[in-house]
Amino acid sequence: MIDFSQLDKIIHEKGRLSIMTLLASRVEPWAFQDLKAQLDMSDGNLITHLRTLEKAEFIGGEKFTGDGRPQTLYQLTPAGRKAFVAYLGILEEILNVGK
Repeated sequence: MIDFSQLDKIIHEKGRLSIMTLLASRVEPWAFQDLKAQLDMSDGNLITHLRTLEKAEFIGGEKFTGDGRPQTLYQLTPAGRKAFVAYLGILEEILNVGK
């Protein structure tokens, strides 16, 4: 029997799952504006989800001034990658039920 309570509620929300998936998809960090464009989210919505993930220590953001404009780059933390892999493992169990 699958223990659905093991699904991480922080990751499971659609917006945060999308962010985690993008951040896990490559080694290089994602700029805020690139995440916003890729996910088609408003600034406020994206910032809220990023803050939730940062508070859980699943992602980290690094602020810098590249070409004169301030930017923030985001990437998964080791704890975030571990939580995401565990989350995907539970989803895989769900998919395999009845096989």
